[in-house]
Amino acid sequence: MDQLPSQPGWERELVTKLAQSNLKEQRARRRWSIFFRLMWLVLAIAVFAAAMGWVGHDGASIDRRGVHTALVTLDGEISDHGKASAENINAALNAAFDDPDSVAVVLNINSPGGSPVQSSRIYNEIRRLRKNHQDKPLYVVVDELCASGGYFVAAAADKIFVDGASLVGSIGVIYHGFGVDKAMEKLGVENRTVTAGENKAFLDPFSPMKPEHKAHLEAMLGDVHQQFVKAVKDGRGERLKANTPGLFTGLVWSGNKAVELGLVDGINTVEGVARDISKAPDLVDYTIEENAFDKFARKLGTSFGAGVVQAVQKSGWK
Repeated sequence: MDQLPSQPGWERELVTKLAQSNLKEQRARRRWSIFFRLMWLVLAIAVFAAAMGWVGHDGASIDRRGVHTALVTLDGEISDHGKASAENINAALNAAFDDPDSVAVVLNINSPGGSPVQSSRIYNEIRRLRKNHQDKPLYVVVDELCASGGYFVAAAADKIFVDGASLVGSIGVIYHGFGVDKAMEKLGVENRTVTAGENKAFLDPFSPMKPEHKAHLEAMLGDVHQQFVKAVKDGRGERLKANTPGLFTGLVWSGNKAVELGLVDGINTVEGVARDISKAPDLVDYTIEENAFDKFARKLGTSFGAGVVQAVQKSGWK
């Protein structure tokens, strides 16, 4: 039978060693537990980000599929934010033109128009890309609507195709405004707007519109309108029946009528253009999609702004 150690204090030493060993095991288990939890958290975040669109296709990296027709979609109002901004559309167009496997680019438009500045930037970029890639045509295919700034952009294309029922045109410029000065007068409300500069309250809805202010606004809109008309004439050239009454007055026509007027070149679809004209039926989408985070941030900003307005109104601030 084994004898127990005879040295004094051996019990304490043994207990200490057992405690230290147990502590090491607990620390090891804790480290592995933390490690696996972190791994699961990273995996969950990655899956969530992919599902929400925060990561993935951004228009700059395209899976190679051999010879194909590049597709870029311009959908909705053309503005300085969102997926139909000049920044997004131009980035997608550059990627589409620069890809050596694309033989043609189709810009699919469904837009009521929007910012003349953003439209002009896209128009000029298309003209530049066509000049630098003369062997790679750009075709516009219209869905439901190609009006105002949407048609401004389309006019830069090699050819424009529509559906017979598409709406095309609206070559004009508009300013939306209102005046409540007469209503204020009836209600006995006094306008106390104070300015430094006699025209600083230009287009103030709470003051009567002065004739000189109206004339200035009309001249300003006329200048932008002439830029629009010039872009259309430069883009469409002799195909455009420029002497048509009302062509540049803001009227809209059906796709069939737009063909007669030379505003567009024919009836076709995205798939038809890729298959029958560019002879590359495989379509690769280069459109830069607005991710979920951007959408959330924009909606949050809009909601916050609306909340501030409501708070100001409820507080009685005017």
